[in-house]
Amino acid sequence: MRKKIVAGNWKMNMNLQEGIALAKELNETLAADKPNCGVVICTPFIHLASIAQFLDQDIIGLGAENCADKEKGAFTGEVSAEMVKSTGAKYVILGHSERREYYAETPEILKEKVQLALKNGLEVIFCIGESLAEREANKQNEVVKAELEGSVFNLTAEEFKHIVIAYEPIWAIGTGKTATAEQAEEIHAYIRSVIAAQYGEETANDTTILYGGSCKPSNAKELFAKPDIDGGLIGGASLKAGDFKGIIDAWK
Repeated sequence: MRKKIVAGNWKMNMNLQEGIALAKELNETLAADKPNCGVVICTPFIHLASIAQFLDQDIIGLGAENCADKEKGAFTGEVSAEMVKSTGAKYVILGHSERREYYAETPEILKEKVQLALKNGLEVIFCIGESLAEREANKQNEVVKAELEGSVFNLTAEEFKHIVIAYEPIWAIGTGKTATAEQAEEIHAYIRSVIAAQYGEETANDTTILYGGSCKPSNAKELFAKPDIDGGLIGGASLKAGDFKGIIDAWK
């Protein structure tokens, strides 16, 4: 059975004290009312070590939002996969559309990041997805296939077991637009078929594929009911414990 996951991506929000308060609230809430799925929070780098000290990672996994494409050295301001791992984090988000767009992260750069993350024992949440123009030109399938081929299909089947795919229609991030559950299911099923063609049915059936486009408590249940949607990568709604819990409870 493949893992069901609800992962929060805090992005560049909340100072250290606010982040610790939210993580504590989530920890207490979910310890009292155990979730029916895996839960992960991916926080800014500066929060990781502090939150790792009290987070019960049997209930909530901790992750970073990015890591460097270099192992170590004179790269001022960068944070390596090894550093992320040393904080106690277990996950890292790579390939988010904001990183691709604002920081010009290419498939080659992402390939390096993925390999360094895996080398350091991190589970990778790897983001793929198309823009509005690509969706309107009906190119979404070739876009997501190329993103997989460019950065993760070089991995062995054994390595690929440590990859969670997050499909994020870029046109539905923070815009309030959401892909319909049918649109989301259609492309999730396609992504699974592409993984099957590369690694075989068994690996494809074991791969967790999350939906990452304006998922909220109000639409989570409908999205998660689809056979190929295994959870969500949640942005804005992960910044309020009540909203995040509402999405997690969609698995109950």
